[in-house]
Amino acid sequence: MKRFAVIGLGNFGFHAAKALYEDGNEVVAIDTDKARVQAIDPFCTEAVVLDSTDKEALKTLGLEDMDGVIVSTGTKISTSVLICLYLQEIGVKKILAKALDDDHGKILRRVGATEIIHPERDMAVRISRGLSRPNVLDFIPLAEEFDLIQVGPPRDFIGKSLKDLNLRAKYNVHIIAIKELVPENFILVPPANFVIKDSDILIMLGKSEDIRRIKALK
Repeated sequence: MKRFAVIGLGNFGFHAAKALYEDGNEVVAIDTDKARVQAIDPFCTEAVVLDSTDKEALKTLGLEDMDGVIVSTGTKISTSVLICLYLQEIGVKKILAKALDDDHGKILRRVGATEIIHPERDMAVRISRGLSRPNVLDFIPLAEEFDLIQVGPPRDFIGKSLKDLNLRAKYNVHIIAIKELVPENFILVPPANFVIKDSDILIMLGKSEDIRRIKALK
């Protein structure tokens, strides 16, 4: 079981805390607003009314032992910056902070955030990619130029082994797993002699431009 804290219980913070808790994790939910804390109480391990810009108060929560802390405060940039700084000074190793824009994200990284979250942008990209890439069953954003996706195999792939296709050399992409639908099975790091069927789903990692080249084979 992992342990997380969520600081700031607006819409994003509330649902992040609830989802983590429902996945079986211990979750400490923190906000200055008593009503928000009361609302999250049934969906977390501990709900705390606390001013997270108070460094001494933060120290009492044992956040340095958490697997991760999400900072999801409101539109006041200075608040999230100060909280990230204090978390870094306390010794929290993984700090995920919600940013309002790129500049805000840059500042948060400088003061200790290890991962920046752009909720609206990330969701917009996910929806748009899903619409513009109909063969992509799921899309996971990584670095800006990379995609991790699930795709149905192009016709030219069917009946051939991964060794024959040699996708790493030809397209600079990696098949890291395969979902077999008939019968249902999941193969992590499939062997080179695996022969692709039309009912298989390929989980593929590569640069966006290389993924598009494979999409064009459909």
